[in-house]
Amino acid sequence: MQTLRQIAGLIDGLNDKLGVVIRWLALLMVLTGAVSAVVRYFARSQQWTLNLTPATEAQWYFFSVIFLLGAAYGLNHDVHVRVDVMYERMSAKVRALIDMVGTILFLIPFSILMLYVSFPAVRVSWEIKEMSPDPGGLPRYPIKALILVSFTLLLLQAFSQLVKQADVLLGNVSERVQHEVNPEAHR
Repeated sequence: MQTLRQIAGLIDGLNDKLGVVIRWLALLMVLTGAVSAVVRYFARSQQWTLNLTPATEAQWYFFSVIFLLGAAYGLNHDVHVRVDVMYERMSAKVRALIDMVGTILFLIPFSILMLYVSFPAVRVSWEIKEMSPDPGGLPRYPIKALILVSFTLLLLQAFSQLVKQADVLLGNVSERVQHEVNPEAHR
């Protein structure tokens, strides 16, 4: 079990590092949108014609990266959407059991399905070096590859969550320690 905990810790660390990248990308996305808006209005006032398609698409791509890579980070920190009317009042073991069942029955199969159905489209996109159809648009194939990366990270994080949930169910982690490890989960 110690080896599984170490692997889970490495997965958590990877997703935490990606979380830092995501924070910076969020800032970059906002700045890209703001600069594009200012440039667009300034260009209009000067009656210039500018192609801001690359900046607009870059902003979409930043959002896509944030969303795709943020899924595993959100799962790790238990900040995803949850209807927790009763969940919050349950014991740590019951919550761990519910999370484990949800991970096994829903998250893992869904992630595998998404990898299976996305792979052909991503492969074709890379083979043809897919580009945006808009003039001056950006390449689409790198951002499409992040779909596969995202669901792979989500699968890895699901494994990490299963290890942590098993620890709680086996009594290896007290509720106090679980709260200290993941305080966001117990707001």
